[in-house]
Amino acid sequence: MSPKALLVEDEELVGTMVRMNLESAGYEVVWQRRGSQAVELASQGTFDVILLDISLPERDGMTILEELRQNNVNTPVMMLTARGDTATKVQALEIGADDYLPKPFDVAEMIARVNALVRRSQSDRELPSDHVVKLGNFQINVETREATCNEGDIILGEKEVDIIKLLVKARGKTLTRSDILEDVWGMDVSPTERTVDNFIMRLRKLFEPDPDRPRHILTVRGSGYRLVL
Repeated sequence: MSPKALLVEDEELVGTMVRMNLESAGYEVVWQRRGSQAVELASQGTFDVILLDISLPERDGMTILEELRQNNVNTPVMMLTARGDTATKVQALEIGADDYLPKPFDVAEMIARVNALVRRSQSDRELPSDHVVKLGNFQINVETREATCNEGDIILGEKEVDIIKLLVKARGKTLTRSDILEDVWGMDVSPTERTVDNFIMRLRKLFEPDPDRPRHILTVRGSGYRLVL
């Protein structure tokens, strides 16, 4: 089934461009030009991602976003806006935006960001209902970041937990270093693939009985990493 995107955008040219490119990337797109109907549509819970303009007639994007989060609509939201100032970006993120893309933007970057939001959201949905991932005799609560490991009881860092969640979601499939960089670090910073290797080494020291001979976090030579539970 194709992922479904809600586009809330009143500019005809921008909306047409975004819709066409999302559809080319395999998305089913519902385009709403007025903010007044956006909350009702988004609250139906049938969308995998929402692309929301800030400057809209009748009801602006910030108000819509705030109302959605107050109504416990947890669909990932990317703000699309001509406002590139830091204050507006911080405000959007603080009230619940998952990403923020100033206009004009590169279409390829937009698609990559949307894909990353959808993958992260799906990862959260596919985790165990108790949020506990077990690796042999050890376990990780990916909600609280509490873990038992070779070092005893610890609190994992956010990026460490994000990598674990991503590997669990992949269900034994191989993730490239680029996949991990895009999903865990996003598009706003530029770590290297060596950064991924360093985090994997750290996770192995914590959760592998013998970090030099891993049983759970495996290297796929020439490709990346996969998780065996």
